[in-house]
Amino acid sequence: MIGLLAKKIGMSRVFLPDGQAVPVTYLLVEENNVIRTKSKEKDGYEAVVLGVGQRTVKTRKGNEVRRYRAEKEFTVDSLSDYAKDKKIGVATLPVESLVTITGTSKGKGFQGVMKRHHFSGGPASHGSHFIREPGSVGMRTWPGRIHAGKKMPGHMGLETITIKHRKVLVCDEGRKVIGVKGPVPGPNGSFVTLTLESDADRKPAPKSGVS
Repeated sequence: MIGLLAKKIGMSRVFLPDGQAVPVTYLLVEENNVIRTKSKEKDGYEAVVLGVGQRTVKTRKGNEVRRYRAEKEFTVDSLSDYAKDKKIGVATLPVESLVTITGTSKGKGFQGVMKRHHFSGGPASHGSHFIREPGSVGMRTWPGRIHAGKKMPGHMGLETITIKHRKVLVCDEGRKVIGVKGPVPGPNGSFVTLTLESDADRKPAPKSGVS
């Protein structure tokens, strides 16, 4: 199965039959439209482009065209099951299924080393000027430079994050909403990509017995 585009709408919790409270993230899975397909003869590979949030806009010449709030391309092995304007909905993600989620984390701007890399900082006693500073970063005469990858202040967040093996605990086809276990990267209202995992993608079963 190819993936789906969904919108993050918030977090809550659900209670399992044994009474355990589990945090879930609710995702709005509107119908994904097949906007166009790419063939091996024309483009060199086969792929399907999905879009969600269809709206009609007018061009400068007065023509009405369809636009989508989010689009995503997925590579497929065959185009036989994906005709243009086909709709794919939340029914393809049943309860107890495992999904892989890809999204963009929240951007936090320019941050210091304590927030960005969890440095402990210096002493906060009276007269100390070494509180939230990174400390010494210099080198000796050789090599006379700072090595690449040194943990220093800089831009934080706004990165593409992929989380795997997330179980679907809620699937409401009427409201087009699913609830996946645990947090999902990105703020509320952002779009994420869902991919249904196959049996080969799942975690191997733990070995029994003592090694």
